[in-house]
Amino acid sequence: MTALFAHKALLPDGWADDVRLQLVDGCFGEIARDQKPADTDAVTDCIIPGIGNAHSHAFQRALAGRTEERSPEGRDSFWTWRKRMYDLAASMDADLLRAVARQAYTEMLESGYTSVAEFHYLHRDPSTGKAGTVMFDALVDAAAETGIRLCYVPVLYERAGFDAPQPEGHQQHFALGVEAFLEHHALASARASERLSIGIGAHSLRAVSQLSLHEIAKAGKGGPVHIHVAEQQREVDQCMAAYERRPVRWLLENLDIGDNWCLVHATHMDAEETQALAETGAVVCVCPSTEANLGDGLFPLAEFLRHGGNIAIGSDSHVSINPFEELRWLEYGQRLATRSRNIASIRGAHVGRELFERAVDGGAQAGGQAPAGLSEGASADLVALYDDDPMLTGHGHDSRLDALVFSGYRLPIEGVMVHGEWQVIDGEHKDRVATRDAYRTAIEKLGARA
Repeated sequence: MTALFAHKALLPDGWADDVRLQLVDGCFGEIARDQKPADTDAVTDCIIPGIGNAHSHAFQRALAGRTEERSPEGRDSFWTWRKRMYDLAASMDADLLRAVARQAYTEMLESGYTSVAEFHYLHRDPSTGKAGTVMFDALVDAAAETGIRLCYVPVLYERAGFDAPQPEGHQQHFALGVEAFLEHHALASARASERLSIGIGAHSLRAVSQLSLHEIAKAGKGGPVHIHVAEQQREVDQCMAAYERRPVRWLLENLDIGDNWCLVHATHMDAEETQALAETGAVVCVCPSTEANLGDGLFPLAEFLRHGGNIAIGSDSHVSINPFEELRWLEYGQRLATRSRNIASIRGAHVGRELFERAVDGGAQAGGQAPAGLSEGASADLVALYDDDPMLTGHGHDSRLDALVFSGYRLPIEGVMVHGEWQVIDGEHKDRVATRDAYRTAIEKLGARA
């Protein structure tokens, strides 16, 4: 296959009919409208760009649905959930991580994600306790086996909190000093390829010192730099006590925050922070299903977008792996808070289309991909839809994406292509059964270790 023909395609300037897309070395070559298919073309009903999942902790897929019982104290929060997550992290070895990540990445592809930024801090070899690359290798293998495009974001986690310079408890299983961390980043960077890009990250202001954060930003050299920030009110209060600044304000005053930065969550910002962050060109990755599951709060979406802010979405803890559900609940949270509708329609009238296009652009930005979407020179990453599916029946160019985002039915995905290769065919990943069986075995082993 050297070309793909689509009866309908969402191009950067809008919907087009009868589009023929040349495929050259995993990228789009010439894209022409009002064409007829050649005999050798793959023919599809309707294609849209793939979405970048801008924030993933792959190992946490094994925790989904396992933290929903009330504790005896009845005071459950992000911080009580974190204890369970640390227990899981301490039980995870490279073979288990590979199996769990394969399952998560397969589910991402089947739901329309074509790339993932893996925010990863489990750097120590579980068998020796020493820093190494075995856990990185497991993620790279999982991505290669499933076909998803991977932006590996090694993350520094070096201390327990603003006033606790040493890691505590299970944190000791993955905490590193900045020198060892930067060595790991250099090793990972040497492995970069067409389908594997390398970013760099800091877990959070509470988990990384000021000095180390400056070292991380320097090592990023213009590539993607990711950080959790202002996810919980408690973090904001602690940052105020330690630095006399709110977290986002401190970042803006102390680092050169620009369009290569991805701030994850940024839930608790005041109006001045919201405007100032939007004006930097950085992207905020919102993770609505995880933020709701953990009781984080609601991101100030409308204000951020009105000031020109960029957003991406992420499945984070993987309580949901569905980009359209993330976008739906991003909007629904705002509607519940404001008792109004159609909050995110800032640039145009249709909320679903605007949210989708922002997520495509923001996901590419967070993963260091340019150009994005179905455009010449971009990576040939796309989602093919069944245009005759009941979800899309009766919808034209104006409302097709509204239906995708706001109809909570089975997704009408026929195929998913990454780098010019079909990874999902007839709605199912090509290695779905083997991946499922390996995941089941991994979960049984994790259960035996609990």
